[in-house]
Amino acid sequence: MNLHAFQDAFVEALYDPEATALSMLAEQPGFTVYRNTVMKGAIDALRANFPTVERLVGSQWMVAAASIHGRQTPPTDARLLHHGGAFPAFLDEFEHARTLPYLANVARLDLLWTQCHTAIDEPGLDLNQIACLAPEQLASLQLTPRAAARWMWFADQPAFSIWRHNREGLDMPDDLDWQGEGALLVRRDGVVGWQPLSNGGCGFLDACAAGQPLAQAAEHASGLQPSLDILDLLTRLVSADVFVATDSH
Repeated sequence: MNLHAFQDAFVEALYDPEATALSMLAEQPGFTVYRNTVMKGAIDALRANFPTVERLVGSQWMVAAASIHGRQTPPTDARLLHHGGAFPAFLDEFEHARTLPYLANVARLDLLWTQCHTAIDEPGLDLNQIACLAPEQLASLQLTPRAAARWMWFADQPAFSIWRHNREGLDMPDDLDWQGEGALLVRRDGVVGWQPLSNGGCGFLDACAAGQPLAQAAEHASGLQPSLDILDLLTRLVSADVFVATDSH
């Protein structure tokens, strides 16, 4: 067995007690201790990275789910802050999460928070940078979302309200409307903040991220939400520090 094959087998033995490639090594008491330590690290990382999910399901449920997920999808990055990229999709299919159909989307919002928190620093766009542009210049302007900005639209669930109330430790309202919601998360001055975002707003940012100029992005957003006030949306997004500074003239 060459080194590469040994390393693959070693990792497999760590996360799968039934693996046979290194069975003699895996049967040693020291290896069991090592396996338990590695698994605990993966479980603790997942719990830390998805605190809102844990608040909804409790620590015992979360530990059990994290253990199953960890064996199916071991960490691939030594920086355990990045562990769990596949956890929302895991929850989509997890039998024991069927009674909480919004849980995977809550996990997606926890994941967006981590992505904002760990994103590179970039200078934000000042409203004055675009306020003086001529209409034709403004129409052709390409606005690029910062790496520290994330957004998502949830068509069938009030996922953002559920996430926000639990993330902030607030009691859920009794009259929560079961309807689609969007969320915008942005890191500003080292702190990740969040706010609701409409379907049109999410579509606008999708278009901007795809490189569409402002006029086309606005048209796309208005098609999704005809009542959308584009000027108000743009002002709110720039004020939230969503876009990278531009040198367009």
